[in-house]
Parts: sequence; structure tokens; C-alpha cells
Amino acid sequence: MKRRTFIQTTGLASAAMMMPKFLKAHQQNTTANSGKILVVIQLTGGNDGLNTVVPFENDLYYNARPTIAIQKNTTLKLDSQLGLHPALQGIKKLYDDGNVCLINNVGYPEPDRSHFRSMDIWQTASKSNEYKSTGWLGRYLDEQCNDCKQPTQLIEIDDTLSLAMKGENKKGLAVKDVKRLYSTTTSPFIHTLSNQHQLGDHSHENAEYLYKTLVDTVASAEYIYKTSKIYQSAASYPNHEFGKSMKTISELIVSGVDTKVYYVSLGTFDTHYNQLVRQESLLKQLAETVEVFMNDMKKNGKADDVLLMTFSEFGRRVEENASKGTDHGTANQIFIFGNQLKKNGVYNEAPNLSNLDEGDLKFSVDFKNIYATLLNKWMNTDEQSILGAKYQTLDFI
Repeated sequence: MKRRTFIQTTGLASAAMMMPKFLKAHQQNTTANSGKILVVIQLTGGNDGLNTVVPFENDLYYNARPTIAIQKNTTLKLDSQLGLHPALQGIKKLYDDGNVCLINNVGYPEPDRSHFRSMDIWQTASKSNEYKSTGWLGRYLDEQCNDCKQPTQLIEIDDTLSLAMKGENKKGLAVKDVKRLYSTTTSPFIHTLSNQHQLGDHSHENAEYLYKTLVDTVASAEYIYKTSKIYQSAASYPNHEFGKSMKTISELIVSGVDTKVYYVSLGTFDTHYNQLVRQESLLKQLAETVEVFMNDMKKNGKADDVLLMTFSEFGRRVEENASKGTDHGTANQIFIFGNQLKKNGVYNEAPNLSNLDEGDLKFSVDFKNIYATLLNKWMNTDEQSILGAKYQTLDFI
């Protein structure tokens, strides 16, 4: 049987096949990470940064957006120049508590305005003229657990695994519903397959790979499911997909599942038309959920060990289009959420609307500097070997 046919037949494409040698319940592993956890929130589709963090004193902003600009009196003021979109009340509360660092003008040289290509650049931490088949977090896994009996665990709350989570030798696990994964792996059909095959028969390499993956996945699913039952959050997470995903992450963290990176997406932010309603809804989902999650971490004594980062593959153009929306742009902002920030608030200068690149914002912070900072200072690993070059770290942590 071909790999693709086997995967489709078993229904394990999302979780089981992504990670050979992932994790077994009877094994324990200690890494240099010291319990620090990173949660990456991908704002898929290209979130409009100028309507997220609003330059409410800048006339150029209002001239460029006569119908979709966020009005000054509705913004949630951060300082004398910038305010948050009114839907971001939950984030404003965290900001006031000192748990938010806002980094403006994040991007990369020679930006690409294609969703797919720009997302690949962000997920692989490549230059715009480079094409890589491994993600920055997947390479972290390869580097961190080169000699481990099991890799340091990466979990994406989704049906499929993002490129960011794929290394050369090891990969993360994609799982949307822990209970469903466990139920699937304990079905009679899967149980029979995993018990009947004898590993070590190398006469059929593809079949050997699939069976080995299946055996390890069954053990992984059992470990995650049983461990995650230790803590069931009583916090009032919003009843939408993003809220449910973040609740799952919270329960896995507090239960003590051995995971270093969680990855989750929210979208789509591709607001070419009627932007105001769509973006408001998504930003509200983001803010209300992150607020509950961070408070959940504080309540359970995990706030010092968890750091959240948001990113989007690009921002939007400065001028609105004819459809009361915005088209693909370049630089954008990143939010960092945490209880251990060394520099909170607005990290750097606001976007310069009088110095544009053919109608787009110019970046001043390469996103790979942020990755280098997280890898070096939070994840305690060699950022240069993972990113392939030396990038200056920042001082937000």
C-alpha cells in the first residue's frame, strides 16, 4: 500500500503521519529549555496593522483612509500618538498591566506580496530570495534534540502541520482535538495494525516507515490524552474555534504535557473589501481569547513560563482601495505577551507615513531579529545555527 493511500485510509493524516519518533508515555526527557513555553499565534491572511495600532494623530493616515480609518475618539490610547483598535479591549487590559510589548515596523528586505510566498518566508525564516524546506521551529527541534531519545515536543492546534513546525529530521504534531486523536488511535483497526506488524522488516521501506510512525503515534496520543486530563480549565474561553484552540493549549500547559512550542492560527485577515466588519470580528476574537488565556496562566502559576507572539505574513497598503478594504502590503507589527518582559509598552517608533516605499510601509525591524531573540533568550538555544546567520537580538525579554 502506498503511503498516501494508507494515510487517507486510516484518517491519521493530520496528526499521526507528521511525526515519527515523537513521544512515548514511558519516556522522560530533560532539555536545556528549563520549562519555558512559546505560543505562536499566526494571523493568517495579512492583518491590517494600521487599523490595529492606529496613528490617531497623523493626518496622513486619515487622508489615505477616508472611509475605513479608525476614529481617534474610539481608539484605546497607548500613548500620545498610538491607540489600539476598539475591539482590542482585552489586549489593552494586558497592556496596562505591563504584559504586552508592541514592536512596530516588522518585516524583511525585498518583501513579497504573495500570501503563500511571504508566509513561507516567515515560517522558514529565509531571505526573500531563499527557498527552504524546513521551518525555523522544526530546525529548533532538530538542533535541541539531536541526541535526545525523543524530540522536544512541538504541537500545532490544527488539522495540518505548518511548514514552520517541520524540521529536517523531526517534525511537530498537528492535532485539533486531543480526545478525537486518542479515540482514532484506539480504534480496533488501528490497534490491530499497530500490534500485528513486527518492526525490523526492511524489505518494504515505505510500509516500515508508516508502521513505525503508527506505533509511535498511538503511544503519543495516549500520553497527551491522559496527561491533558489532569487540568480542565474552568475559565470562560470564548466559544469560537480560536477560543477553543487556546483553551486546549491552556489545558495542555497546566496539565504538564512536555511541550515547548504551541502553534495556532486565526484568520483570515485578507480584507480586500468591507474591511471594518471582518477585521473587527477577528481582532475581538484575538483580544478576548488572549486575555482569558493570560489570566488562566496567572491563576495556575504558569505566567512566568509562557510567552505569546503574534505575527502575520504582511500588513496592508496605506491607502484604502475602492472596495472599502486594503490590499497586500509589507511591514506590520508584532505583539509579544508575557509576564517576564524586560521592556513592555511600545517598543519602537510608529510607522512613518511620510516615507513610504511605493505606497507601502518601510520595515525597520527584521522579523528574524525577533526569532533570534526568542531562540536565544527564551528557548535557550543557538539561534545562529537555526537561522543560518547571525541576527542581533532585541531586549524585550
